[in-house]
Amino acid sequence: MKKEPPSILHPSSFILPLVDERLSVYRSELLKWNAKVNLIGPEATSNLDEHLAEALAAAEILRPRGEVMDFGSGGGLPAIPMAIASDVNQWGARFHLVEADQKKWAFLKHIVRECALSSQVYGDRLQRLLPRLPSDLRFSLVVSRAVGNPEEWVPSLREHLEDGARVALFQGTPDTPEIAGFTRGEAYSLPRGDSNYLVIMTFHVEHYAG
Repeated sequence: MKKEPPSILHPSSFILPLVDERLSVYRSELLKWNAKVNLIGPEATSNLDEHLAEALAAAEILRPRGEVMDFGSGGGLPAIPMAIASDVNQWGARFHLVEADQKKWAFLKHIVRECALSSQVYGDRLQRLLPRLPSDLRFSLVVSRAVGNPEEWVPSLREHLEDGARVALFQGTPDTPEIAGFTRGEAYSLPRGDSNYLVIMTFHVEHYAG
């Protein structure tokens, strides 16, 4: 079922001054680095404010808490705006950003420091990273924007998901992947264009036999 996101969508309607300040720092640094390093593509560069608004809309929908993974973080969209919103609203989320590209990883490390975020950045591929994570680390939320085929990489996360954890996919269709152990959730239409959706799945330990 396709649902419209909450009415609080435009940044001006719910961003506190501190969020505005941190978003400005992120926006400025992203554009400055992107002029030298390919962090985001031409479309995202031209429509950066819309991408920021979309990330904040997703943060309002998801209200991230606890340990949160962002897989394929790239230039920090949507994870950095979501981490800023979480910090300011005291939702208590700690973001783990996974990005294999060294130049993008370096930018993420830089912006996490600049914005004083409670986040950790991993410069590696997901399959190499997972065996090295603490055995007791459990994510309450995993976020990813158009990275590969979810049916291939989402199952690998099961051992690091808490019961009831959500996987939120930013994608071009409202179709929810069918993956063992995960139940289909809601598909939200996001504000940036007609083909942008936030699709949510929920992990249940009892639905997965291992």
